[in-house]
Amino acid sequence: MEHLWIALLAGVVAFAAAWFLARFALKQQLARSQASAKDILDNAHKDADRQKHQIIVKAKEEWFRQRDEQENKLKQRGRKAEEQEARLEEREKKLARREDTLKQREQQIVQRESEVETHKLALRTKDHELERLVAQQNLELSKITQLGVEDAKQLLMTNLRHEFNKEAAELYKGIVDESKANAVREAKRILTMTIERIASEHASETAVSVVPIPSEEVKGRIIGREGRNIKAFEQATGVKVIVDDTPEAVVLSAFDPVKREVARLALEKLINNGKIHPQRVDEIVAQCEQEVDKQIWRAGNESIARVGVGKIHPEMIRLLGRLYFRSSYGQNVLSHSEEVASICGFMAAELRLDVRMAKRAALLHDIGKAISQNQEGTHTQLGMEIGKKYNEDPIVINAIGSHHEDIPADNLISLLVSAADAISGSRPGARRDTLEGYIKRIDKLEKVADSFEAVSKAYAISAGREVRVMVQPEKISDAQADLLASDIAKRIQQELEYPGQIKVTVLRETRVTSYAN
Repeated sequence: MEHLWIALLAGVVAFAAAWFLARFALKQQLARSQASAKDILDNAHKDADRQKHQIIVKAKEEWFRQRDEQENKLKQRGRKAEEQEARLEEREKKLARREDTLKQREQQIVQRESEVETHKLALRTKDHELERLVAQQNLELSKITQLGVEDAKQLLMTNLRHEFNKEAAELYKGIVDESKANAVREAKRILTMTIERIASEHASETAVSVVPIPSEEVKGRIIGREGRNIKAFEQATGVKVIVDDTPEAVVLSAFDPVKREVARLALEKLINNGKIHPQRVDEIVAQCEQEVDKQIWRAGNESIARVGVGKIHPEMIRLLGRLYFRSSYGQNVLSHSEEVASICGFMAAELRLDVRMAKRAALLHDIGKAISQNQEGTHTQLGMEIGKKYNEDPIVINAIGSHHEDIPADNLISLLVSAADAISGSRPGARRDTLEGYIKRIDKLEKVADSFEAVSKAYAISAGREVRVMVQPEKISDAQADLLASDIAKRIQQELEYPGQIKVTVLRETRVTSYAN
């Protein structure tokens, strides 16, 4: 029993000791946990302070960066504003200079008008004086010659008409020379500068194409049995095939240049392929028509891009491309149209007109030639119809119709197109004429000049670009010679058709011979 109590007491003591030890260990662990928690809190505060500091620093850096960007933007805006202000000032100066130039021109025009009015007043004064002299001389002649009033009046009027024509011719020459001086000088400057900037090639005009063949036996294959191949080819292309004694060549004849080009390509492919029969002919011709259509589309677009006229209706682009295969007087019509557009653009720029509109009107001025071989009407009429159909500008339509004076020109651009067309067509090497046409033009020029009184002989020189007129010096004065040159030029404009311009030169020469014995 005693041992039981001792064991029980030992157990109690052991339990108490374990409890105290456990509580002590718990307190120690709690203290350590509190210390660890405090350390964690301290570290958290330190991390928070550090992050806060970093955020503040980054915020300041971002603020400084944005401030610098805004300052740079403000500086750039300031510079742009200064540049715009400088440009505006320069533009204002140019406008002021242009305004001064216009004022000077207006003053010159007013001065010219005043001079013309002065000349008119002088002429009216002379008319009144002539009327008084006529009445006085009529009376004196009636008394002296004992002629009737009508006879005396007729004689006096004949004498006075001769004297008045002489004075009027001298006055006309002076006014015309003075008024033309500046205009001619400026026109020469513009035209010379324009022509110097143009250097174009020209193509030869033809209604036939020659296709080389490797040997004479190919001609037999082209003709085919009983002519089946050549008949099928002509029916498919609409082109006449001429197989004659020309060595190693076949000639294709057609007035439609597009059909002739299709036929040329098709015949070359058939010859290279070696298989020539009616079915094959139809296939090759269809392929070549597609190829030529692509060439037409490409040529039209490339021409528009080279000239720079903006957007054009697709159908007009195709018509423009067809001009690549058309020629007139030895000059390729598409190249001629591009050349006219360049010349017209240069002159429009010099005269401060709408350059793009001028180029557009010039490029399309011969658009009617793309269909003139298949439809009735002149190429100007057809061109105007095309322009109206595809809603072209009225200026362009008027330029198309007026460049051969079929209708009057109602704007300056139309006049420039006519001038540019004449320059392109009349420059050396641009066009060729037949011998028969050349001889007829020369003969007509000389007949027109010979039809005037006091003309002894007229000669057309420089390939019909100039007419030299010899006059009888006893029948005409120097001042009247100037009027005669003007009258001949006007008659040529009314009665003849010609490219470019024709110079009229009147030569008056007095020769006096004496002999010393």
